[in-house]
Amino acid sequence: MMETHVTCTLEEERRIVTELISEAEDHLKEGNLYFVISNRWYTSWQRCVGLLTEELSSRVPLDVTRPGPIDNHDIIDTQSDASDPQLSRMLEEGVNYVLVPDQVWKKLVEWYLYKGGPAIQRKLICQEFPSKSYSVEVYPLSLKLTDSRDKSSATIRLSKRASVGQLYEMVCSAKGVSKEKARIWDYFEKKKSVLLDPSSERTLEESCLQVDHDILLEVDENASTQYDISSAGNELALVPVGPTRSDAILGGGIFSNGYSNGSMFRQFWKDPFDDDSLSGFVKREGRGLRGLHNLGNTCFMNSTLQCLAHTPPIVDYFLKDYRDDINEDNPSGTRGELAIEVGELLRKLWSSGQNAVSPHFLKTKMAKFAPQFSGYNQHDSQEMLSFLLDGLHEDLNKVKQKTYIEYKASHGCPDDEVAEEMWKNHKARNDSVVYDVFQGQYKSTLVCPDCGETSATYDPFMYLTLPLPTSLTRSMTVSVFYGEDNRFSTPYTVTVPKDGSLGDLSNALGAACGLKDDESLLLADVYAHKVFKYLESPLQYLSELRDNDRIVAYRFNQMHKGPGKAKLEILHWEQKQSDFGRDAEFSGKLFGIPLVTYVNTERHSRSDIDAIISGLLSPLHRTHSSSTVHVPDVDVDISGSLEDTTVGDKELSFSVFWLDRYSSSLKPLESDFLPNPLSATRLVVKWDEKEHEKYDSSSYLNELPEVYKATTSLVTEEVSLFSCLEAFLAEEPLGPGDMWSCPACKEPKPANKKLYLWKLPEILVVHLKRFTYTRLLTSKIDTFVDFPVHDLDLSKYVKNKDGESYLYELYAISNHYGGMGGGHYTAYAKLMDENKWYEFDDTRVSAVDESEIKTSAAYVLFYRRVGSESETSNMDED
Repeated sequence: MMETHVTCTLEEERRIVTELISEAEDHLKEGNLYFVISNRWYTSWQRCVGLLTEELSSRVPLDVTRPGPIDNHDIIDTQSDASDPQLSRMLEEGVNYVLVPDQVWKKLVEWYLYKGGPAIQRKLICQEFPSKSYSVEVYPLSLKLTDSRDKSSATIRLSKRASVGQLYEMVCSAKGVSKEKARIWDYFEKKKSVLLDPSSERTLEESCLQVDHDILLEVDENASTQYDISSAGNELALVPVGPTRSDAILGGGIFSNGYSNGSMFRQFWKDPFDDDSLSGFVKREGRGLRGLHNLGNTCFMNSTLQCLAHTPPIVDYFLKDYRDDINEDNPSGTRGELAIEVGELLRKLWSSGQNAVSPHFLKTKMAKFAPQFSGYNQHDSQEMLSFLLDGLHEDLNKVKQKTYIEYKASHGCPDDEVAEEMWKNHKARNDSVVYDVFQGQYKSTLVCPDCGETSATYDPFMYLTLPLPTSLTRSMTVSVFYGEDNRFSTPYTVTVPKDGSLGDLSNALGAACGLKDDESLLLADVYAHKVFKYLESPLQYLSELRDNDRIVAYRFNQMHKGPGKAKLEILHWEQKQSDFGRDAEFSGKLFGIPLVTYVNTERHSRSDIDAIISGLLSPLHRTHSSSTVHVPDVDVDISGSLEDTTVGDKELSFSVFWLDRYSSSLKPLESDFLPNPLSATRLVVKWDEKEHEKYDSSSYLNELPEVYKATTSLVTEEVSLFSCLEAFLAEEPLGPGDMWSCPACKEPKPANKKLYLWKLPEILVVHLKRFTYTRLLTSKIDTFVDFPVHDLDLSKYVKNKDGESYLYELYAISNHYGGMGGGHYTAYAKLMDENKWYEFDDTRVSAVDESEIKTSAAYVLFYRRVGSESETSNMDED
């Protein structure tokens, strides 16, 4: 290991870095420098200085030695040029790398040096829309420059916040070309699409340039020294890209502020679908079957877009002239840019041709509206749909000036009158094709459990998020350790509430193992042959324990716990060949299950420790059947603690080592020993052939069972869509943190809440709530939901009987396969003209039989009302 320059104590390092990070967070400013550090190295440093406790660290054996020099080789792209190393793609912050402020970096390098190649320096950038926020630009733009003169290529790297003018300066400097003679084109898909304005202050992000984007340099040797931007602007409006790109107007550099005014927008608008055969949702042979390129973890977006692209009233709307609906003054939208991109994408998807379409420009506009979709992390297709519809609504809201409408109490008025008034008030502020098509209304009631007072509201909804009814209980297997007779540990399988707590688990285990009144259980999560975490809070949710965890319950007499006591954890070490020395490395040669006891916090002699270990291992003795081991003047309770014990002349055959919190080396325990009263103290006993012959470790110190082991079964849990809907509409009490202020009782009450469907939309989106979230983890429910494809009749669930048809037909599905993080999204969609179903898997489009579309991967269901106006009009056109 290279020698470091550490001059501070671990405590000083922790204090200095903590203070510098806090100071940097208090003075955020665009341009502040941050440095990228491998999370592997940084985590080892955090453990070393005590910034990561066992509860917060990852589930790996602790390594508390001082780390060597800072090393970033594990996050560097091995394919990048050695003289210009780049970060590997698709890295995650907090998993692969961390970001530290400039001053923290300088201190760490001062203490530990750096051997990871050139320092990876990044800048803080400010995002103004939709609200001001700061972020570090970890992956600056990497643009692929093609020189039209010799077809050579080069890479240009700069911030997405840099201006188009700065791009010109960098390219011209690199190519030795005067700015007056250079023409730089957006060369998306190797086609000249937009000529970039060298005097523009628009950022590269606003110009729709993203990572690995192609740009083209043309050099006009005959160009005058003055660049005529007005003529370039006129040319720009005429540049054809398949169907004419409206974004060539809004995003190409004509308007310095990035937005067009109404008159200029209408002046340059050209409907690429003047042709009657393409206008409206009419029969289009071979159209609607184009795939979408995956831009990097964008399958969630592609799945959503394909479902939207096969929603008849939405396609019908965007394939016509909707320019009068663009709301350029709405600060909550993108001033029409997102709507224009959606329209452009739908035109391409419904044009002739088999080639897949890239949603590149749409992703850029979507990230502008909802910054969480920036970058290339995996997201949720339902979340994408929700934000996309919100953005489209704001861009297409015909209400330019929203007037305030005061809510008036309507006690005693009929439900239908109140609901209609609230619906009209809502529509008076929100009027767009999105709300016309997707929005329904439900009735929500609150009932006081004491006086019966009822409050009703009538709220709009865009989709129904339905819970999946599952078992309310959970089966959990836990091993109980105690020294009674010849039993050392016994696994118990108990049934507990799925939403229960550790207190519920402890009570169930106590009943199963016959826990006495003067006994208690200490629960622990065991990992890699050590206690990963003690589970001592009875209020902790059981949902935080995973099925593949291994849980131990140590059984103690209550008199052995409490003030003046400390936990002592005994680990088992098995020597490998002859590599066990005085300062042997702690490198994962542990085996078996750790044993835990309580000892006094006073100083103990080596003889005391020998007696404790001998007592704990007594049940494993091949010729000893008592729960105590007798040595001169000592009786040790296997599951209890040691009180003033000695071993006299009897010497324990085990070698005992002490595992220091701040070291990975094992130190022989030779002198007196003082337990740590604040955390468990770890001792390691060395096993060799002699100990294995004396003690039966194979039978008692074997692997623990998992909390729950799924068995292979041909029977799959199945629920119906109707049972999901009924669970959604079922009455439920409000929780303690969500009390209702009863107007009659004049005090907070745990009211009962119930929902009713009141008005259903033309397009009904049903979101199956497959993902459950807790503070520590996310899990997925793979239950098969049996949903109707035809004739979904919801009339009995709708409270408002207004004569409207509530019969629906399925036309699209967003599917999710796999778990969180590593999952994949696809879509099924029905081509109405052919009455056939197709699967859309990014660029791949293939026919699928209707009998195959019902799977446990179904995540978001799209239904259209049978007999809707759009369907009737389309049938007439056909």
